[in-house]
Amino acid sequence: MSQFSFDVALEDFEAKVLQASLEVPVVVDFWAPWCGPCQTLKPMLEKLAEEYKGRFLLAKVNSDENPELAGHFGVRSIPSVKVVYQGQLVDEFNGALPEGQVREFLDRIALPGGNETDLRAEAAALVGEGRLEEALAKLVAASQADPQDQAVQLDAIDVLLQLGRNDEAAQLLAGEYPNEPARATALRARLALAQGAADTAPLEAKLAASPDDHATRLELARAYAAQSRFREALEAALEVVRRDRFFDEGAGRKTLLQFFEALSGEQYDDLVREFRRKLSAALN
Repeated sequence: MSQFSFDVALEDFEAKVLQASLEVPVVVDFWAPWCGPCQTLKPMLEKLAEEYKGRFLLAKVNSDENPELAGHFGVRSIPSVKVVYQGQLVDEFNGALPEGQVREFLDRIALPGGNETDLRAEAAALVGEGRLEEALAKLVAASQADPQDQAVQLDAIDVLLQLGRNDEAAQLLAGEYPNEPARATALRARLALAQGAADTAPLEAKLAASPDDHATRLELARAYAAQSRFREALEAALEVVRRDRFFDEGAGRKTLLQFFEALSGEQYDDLVREFRRKLSAALN
């Protein structure tokens, strides 16, 4: 049982939620075993509760077993998330949001973080400005402050990949990341793409001379991906699907799915959603 997330029923709701909320925000997740979106949101919240290390607590309420609590909070559909702080309902959302939006919500209601949390936020801002070496230094400091923080370690691997320091990234990815398995898998897929780096100029010239050379277009897509030019990579692979969805047993679609796996995670959520929609439109 985690110290940061726990199951709650009617009989212990006052002690575990209302009393606890006098000190820290308590996120109450109303879910049910039959609810598909709940099976996505609940483990995400559990993971984030561990990551935020007590800046909020997660109370999980099975709404089927606790209809009185669901009724008291006006729950009409699930998943439904309510935030209780100092005994009062202070915020809420409904439905299974993407992780990026859930993080934004939690950042609004969670208690201020410690030094490593601040360093991670500073690193994210530096990455957004393209100051990758400075961001990496911040993440190294954050990891030294809390060597068990796997999210910080994976942030550093992401930056190493963007810097082209693939050998260092590979060494770090050889470890285990039980708290962040999906993100570690995505970064390993990114590393595999990066290790296939090639000069794009000859491929672009070859394709310009023969626009229906689908094999070259896919090779170019992988070369773009190896250089972290992900939008161009996705466009190139999608163009193969548009021109000939059956080429090489659906190689265009398979390449896109490989890219989607490599780009899973909040940083590229919008880009992946955009191209999933485009792929669906191209196939229908």
